[in-house]
This record gives sequence, C-alpha cells and structure tokens, in this order.
Amino acid sequence: MSARAGLRERLARAARSRWLRAWLLVSLAAKLVLFAAVLAGAEALAVERVGLTVGEAERSARFFSEVLGFERVSETEVAGPDYERLEGVFNLRMRVVRMRLGQEELDLVDYLAPASQPFPPDTRGNDRWFQHIAIVVSDMPRAYARLREHGVAHASSGPQRLPDWNPDAGGIQAFYFRDPDGHFLELIQFPPGKGDPRWQRGGRDLFLGIDHTAIVVADTEASLRFYRDRLGLRVAGASENHGVEQEHLNGVFGARLRITGLRAPAGPGIELLEYRTPRDGRARPADARASDLLHWYTQLRVRDVEALGRGIASLPNALVSPGVVALPGAELGFGRALGAADPDGHVLRLCAAPADEETTP
Repeated sequence: MSARAGLRERLARAARSRWLRAWLLVSLAAKLVLFAAVLAGAEALAVERVGLTVGEAERSARFFSEVLGFERVSETEVAGPDYERLEGVFNLRMRVVRMRLGQEELDLVDYLAPASQPFPPDTRGNDRWFQHIAIVVSDMPRAYARLREHGVAHASSGPQRLPDWNPDAGGIQAFYFRDPDGHFLELIQFPPGKGDPRWQRGGRDLFLGIDHTAIVVADTEASLRFYRDRLGLRVAGASENHGVEQEHLNGVFGARLRITGLRAPAGPGIELLEYRTPRDGRARPADARASDLLHWYTQLRVRDVEALGRGIASLPNALVSPGVVALPGAELGFGRALGAADPDGHVLRLCAAPADEETTP
C-alpha cells in the first residue's frame, strides 16, 4: 500500500470512528432523556382516547356512526366542582357520548352549561388551535364516495396521493373534511409497508380505526421538549412534506410542513405539524375554554400523575386544572387526573394509571 493510500485509509477510519462516537452520544442522550422522564414519573403508558366539544351530542353521534362507522359504547352526564376544576370551566354540566372505531375511542362532549362558542368559521389548516383525528380506511375512493353521499363538507379539494419522491409519505392517500360543527377530520389509507401492520389486514370493513391525532405547533423542538422529554413519548417517524398535493390536502397555499410522529406504548399516535411555510398561522385564542367548539383534548395514562403535575407546574400556562383532581366517581373511566396544556395550548387530560388509582385512598 502506498503512503498516500495508507493516509486515506487512516483518515477514513478516523472519520468512521468520529461518526460512531457521535451516533453513540446521540443515542445515549435520547436514552437519558427517556430515563429521566421515567424517574420523574412522566412515562406515558397509553394514549387512551381523543375528545372534542360538540354542539349537540345526538347529532354528532349520528354523524360518526352513520357516516364513519363508529359504534356508540356509553353515555354519561357529569357536573360539580371537581369536574369544573379539571376542565377549567365554572358552572359546567357535560354530557359525554363515547364512540369506538376498531380499537380506538372518541369522546363527544356536549356542554349543557355554559353555552359553547361556535367553531371559528375562518379557521385555516395552519392555525395553531387546529387538531384532527386520522381515520384509517381500506378503500379511499369508496370512503370518499360515502362522504359525498352524505353531503359532508370538504376541507381538501379531494383525496390526495402523496408523491413517491417523499420516501416517508409516498403512496399515502388522504382527505380532509369537516364534521357538522366544523371540526377538521381526516381519512387516510396507507400503502403496503407504511403505517401500523393492522391497517393492511384487509377484511370487508371500510373504516378501520384511528391512527393518530394531529396538532399544529409553532416550534417542533419546543413541542418535543414537552411531549418527549416531559411525557416520555417516543419519536416514531418524521418527514418534511410539500408540493401541490400537500397544499390541496391541507387547503393552505404554499404549505411546507415538518411532520413528527410520536407514540406511547399503546393507543393512537400524536402527530406534530409545524408549518415551515406559510408562517402566518394564528395562536389559539387566549380566552378559549373547554366548552368552546374549537376545543379538543388528548387523554393519556401516565405512570405517576402527581409527579408529572409537579414537573409541569413551573411551565408557563401548562396547567388547566389547579393540580391533580380526584373525581367523586369513575363515570369518565378514571378517578384522578390533571388538566394540562402543551406550548401551543392544545389540551391534554393526564390520568393516573389504574394500579395507582387502586392503591390511593
């Protein structure tokens, strides 16, 4: 081997060694972040369900069952000071209708009191109160035809197939539409090799389940510090989407999105949508309340809700409830919970793990 060739080989080995050390450091840092979250009691055990405030529970239940194939599984009505503290709304009375599609659940929350403010009619896909659920379908043309038969309002111009140049999203078909109150919803069909394997199992069902809930965020890194570092969710995937198809899907001209998928050990994912362009999305209104129709919440089971509450109490505007609230009964499926908000105001309901609830007097 010549001296020059030997030098090149030594330089290549040194470069590989530096890359390996850097990779190990990044991997170790990620594990330390998750380990710190677990020690702090912040590990998310499951994304249990998503809820949204609706104008009239019966109308919404019919829409989700007759149009989208959801099954109605329960109904309850609650009121009182403990629920007021949890939701941050005085003088409330809530009717909650729980719906199920596949393995996932959706709460339709009808505030009998106080009166709900309507969904902002000029809401755009990049406004930061935006949230939706992605409903998986087995046949996009047939699902779209079903929506057309029922006169469902479009948010996209029509179903979009994301281009193959995007290795993370290529081949996915998606369509945005609106429910009777104006909430955004999504149909999504995954091609072979993408998405959860259960979405590929076929069968005769047209609507299969909820893959994720998506939220618009101002700064992905700030959101990751909350969802990953505080709550212990893991990053499951990332992509940067743009082009004509993405613009027509979101209904936003010039849309270029950084998309980050997060997962707990169980339940649907949480998808962060950061608009790189345009940057004119509006912040969630400061006076918005859980009784208003723009309101959604994502419910998580966490390992130690008290420790988590102490950990996020120091964050600005992170608490919706004054602390962990013990409810008088288990009508909503849990006994102790914390109302919290992420850096953009998206609301989370953080519930005590069942075993933890059983051992608490």
